[in-house]
Amino acid sequence: MNSGRWRGVPLAVRSVVTVAVLVFAYGTAVHVVQLLLPQFGPQLALPGWLTFYFTSLTLWDPLAALLLAARRVEGLALGCAVLVTDAAANGYANYVLDLAAGVTPGRIGQAVITALAVGLVALSPWLTPWFARPAVQRR
Repeated sequence: MNSGRWRGVPLAVRSVVTVAVLVFAYGTAVHVVQLLLPQFGPQLALPGWLTFYFTSLTLWDPLAALLLAARRVEGLALGCAVLVTDAAANGYANYVLDLAAGVTPGRIGQAVITALAVGLVALSPWLTPWFARPAVQRR
């Protein structure tokens, strides 16, 4: 992210976007592993819609990462949408479906996803001008 379409973008912006891309790459890996190796997936019986949503993240996570890396504002919007809905879905799974008391690994993970969602949404107004590019002039 040091040349090409990222030339002239401040280091702080590049750093935040790099962290976001890495978060979505990690999310992709986690969801693919959970899909291919069910023993590493949720230990709860999930409703079909929630299973569908978590499975769909194997598409949405890498798409968000690629669009962010390509400096597309759609990647920023998709990244926010994915993190917010992932936090909500994990909240439902960990606080409504999981009847365990106290702190669980799932609840810790949900808190981390929520913090990432709040962070990306809060930083979006600051990041957006670095993603928006003027329209290409045509001859």
